[in-house]
Amino acid sequence: MDEVLTYADVAASNASVAHGSSPPLSSNFPLVSAVLAFSVAQFLKLFTTWYKDKRWDSRRLLGSGGMPSSHSATVVALAVAVGLQEGIGSTTFAVAVILASIVMYDASGIRLHAGRQAELLNQIVCELPPEHPVSNYRPLHELLGHTKLQVCAGALLGGIVSFLLRSSV
Repeated sequence: MDEVLTYADVAASNASVAHGSSPPLSSNFPLVSAVLAFSVAQFLKLFTTWYKDKRWDSRRLLGSGGMPSSHSATVVALAVAVGLQEGIGSTTFAVAVILASIVMYDASGIRLHAGRQAELLNQIVCELPPEHPVSNYRPLHELLGHTKLQVCAGALLGGIVSFLLRSSV
């Protein structure tokens, strides 16, 4: 016997699906991996800064630059998680790998050199006489990019976080 569905039946069915069956955001393995890798990398910067400068700097929790690269950790964790979940042949994995490559290239190239230019410009401005119109400008932010070692450390951290998170799920 053929069953006839009315518009009200379809609308009620769609409403129950929309409200009840969507998984929580916390079950999104790639997203959780990326956020966790970012958080761990930012937290580790407290200790790497202490090791290098022998001082605690809580601003490193939110700042860019430094060891390890949280940008690299985030995008590699995302790519690895997508690869583990959907397979390395998926379109989503391809997009994640390309995104990771661009972010890491940018962090160790363009942003690193922009930070070095900011450092040089700050030094020049500090040497200007006080009456110079540029001498009272706020210093430019110097920690923008990452060395290749910082990018590799972040990438390794991101991969490890995704593998560990996947094995614990």
